Amino acid sequence: MNVLEMNHVKKHFGGLEVLKDINLSVSEGQVVSIIGPSGSGKSTLLRCATLLETMDNGDLIYLGNYAAKNSENGSVYASADELKKIKSNFGLVFQNFNLFPHHSVIKNITEAPILVQKRNKDEVYEEAKELLSKMGLSDKGDYYPYQLSGGQQQRVSIARALAMKPKMLFFDEPTSALDPELTGEILKVIKDLAAEHMTMIIVTHEMSFARDVSNHVIFMDGGVIVEEGNPNNVINNPKQERTKLFLNRFQQ
Repeated sequence: MNVLEMNHVKKHFGGLEVLKDINLSVSEGQVVSIIGPSGSGKSTLLRCATLLETMDNGDLIYLGNYAAKNSENGSVYASADELKKIKSNFGLVFQNFNLFPHHSVIKNITEAPILVQKRNKDEVYEEAKELLSKMGLSDKGDYYPYQLSGGQQQRVSIARALAMKPKMLFFDEPTSALDPELTGEILKVIKDLAAEHMTMIIVTHEMSFARDVSNHVIFMDGGVIVEEGNPNNVINNPKQERTKLFLNRFQQ
């Protein structure tokens, strides 16, 4: 069974159609990178998948459960209770970290599992410490976000998403707010997660990373999927002219 399915997704902002009949499916353990120029619809697709935006038309399905179902009048969303359950399937890592500035690192990670998932506090704290260790931040639990580098803050936000035990993680340009030397820290964490078969969708402009870590790459432009497939084929040997033009800008 697919973890995520999106069928015939359309989205307008005013008179502008930003997603034009998009179809996407992600199976368990798959790592999908979405590449494309600014304004191609990548982030809007991610926001529709994570229920931060509503689709005009199309189906949105997690593990066989409909978050939204297409109808003659457009997408019809499930009840608030049903959507709450569906949201527990995924975590989202933003480009600007979105940590609570007044909470320590450990509290940023543990608050939602304790308050939202009503899990055992001691167990959650133990798991949070393990996640910090995995992120190379064992000694930073009592720090506050302002005391950390951008790369460290982004690793905390990944730990926070993982603490909720999601079936799938979404990353929206996870390195775009970072200096180049800090980008490697985040890419290593995502590579490690891929090695553990975490299901992920990553919107990225890091082409070599998309090629090395993903097992499926999607190139979007103008609100459509222009080309998709095996990363080596799409990035090293694209068939579509639009893909070639886009990738030429990244080749030194």
